Amino acid sequence: MQEEMVFQILEVVNEIPEGKVATYGQIARLIGREKNARLVGKVLSHASYYGKYPCHRVVNHMGRLAPGFDDQKDLLLMEGVSFKNEDCVDLAQYQWMV
Repeated sequence: MQEEMVFQILEVVNEIPEGKVATYGQIARLIGREKNARLVGKVLSHASYYGKYPCHRVVNHMGRLAPGFDDQKDLLLMEGVSFKNEDCVDLAQYQWMV
């Protein structure tokens, strides 16, 4: 994986405002790699190696939380993000529009 692409992904994640979420696919489109949503997820699963980024603000295309990211829901709730159900953010209300 190219290090430049890793940092492009992390730069976009860093721009997501508090109280908003973005999807993996949205981030992939923003860096010009439209078909690489899974790659975005892989990079974010290792983001702590590169520093501190608000990866909790990234969800899947349905608004679902990342599996295994136990603190994600609490971090989003602290930012005022509400959920449609137990593990699904209301994208219509909280998706970051660039």
